[in-house]
Amino acid sequence: MEIHTLTGRLTIHAECPMHLEDFPMDAHACPLKFGSYAYTNNEVVYIWTADDEKSVSVAPDGSRLNQYDLLGHVIGKETISSSTGEYVVMTTYFHLKRKIGYFVIQTYLPCIMTVILSQVSFWLNRESVPARTVFGVTTVLTMTTLSISARNSLPKVAYATAMDWFMAVCYAFVFSALIEFATVNYFTKRSWAWDGQKEAQEMRRRESSSFSKKTNNTFNIVGTYSMGVAKDPGLTTISKSATSTSTSTPSQSARDIRLPKMDGEYVPEGGKKSYNRVSKVDKISRIIFPVLFFIFNLGYWATYVNRKPTINRSSPQK
Repeated sequence: MEIHTLTGRLTIHAECPMHLEDFPMDAHACPLKFGSYAYTNNEVVYIWTADDEKSVSVAPDGSRLNQYDLLGHVIGKETISSSTGEYVVMTTYFHLKRKIGYFVIQTYLPCIMTVILSQVSFWLNRESVPARTVFGVTTVLTMTTLSISARNSLPKVAYATAMDWFMAVCYAFVFSALIEFATVNYFTKRSWAWDGQKEAQEMRRRESSSFSKKTNNTFNIVGTYSMGVAKDPGLTTISKSATSTSTSTPSQSARDIRLPKMDGEYVPEGGKKSYNRVSKVDKISRIIFPVLFFIFNLGYWATYVNRKPTINRSSPQK
């Protein structure tokens, strides 16, 4: 910054104290103060000879900043008291507003898209465990990466900024979507069904029980005839035929009763997997999550875009 005086030209490298609570929608009033620290106001008095526009002029090329827009400036005069006396200090406040375009492209849009991507899992079948797990874990890791990269581009401050609050809420939405899937998956019951009706299944159970009773009676008859083989040789043929009949009956009934094993469960022959209907939690989440996220964005942007508290607080007194 160059200042032209009656005696010469001064080049000043000034710094601006900033409050970043509203970052990156922040606006600042950067002060520039100059005066005499050797002569009191009884000896030297500084005054502005013209109004704001003529007293302080900004060159068109000098107001082009990469991150800020120069909204204007305000001039004023202050009196500083010390042990040696009172001094007149001339003040100029340059009003700067940060450009938000870079942060919208690099941070806000990726965060919004990540939250929307996490909510796509609500429309997937709840038995699709690998797909929904990938959605949840990937979006959580993406939000973590975005938050770290965004924090690296911000000055090290101890308080939370507007961007920090936005990313924290987005992270909460993504993490809640993962917890929602875990809850739905925990209460999902995977069952097996077969093409027949319940009545046919009950009939087969009755047949299996009747076969088991007949098998026990046949073995009892064989035991009775085997006791009299020595007295009547003709009974030997009966006992053999009874034995062959009794041995074949259990194998046949076993083939009828045995159930194919699938996923650790025995199901009726010709069975197929039966999926549960859509979870009520998923149905509710499909509506609540997008609505809450839309309301949050509406309140967030309406609150921070129109806020200019720093400029109002830092305006000098003329």
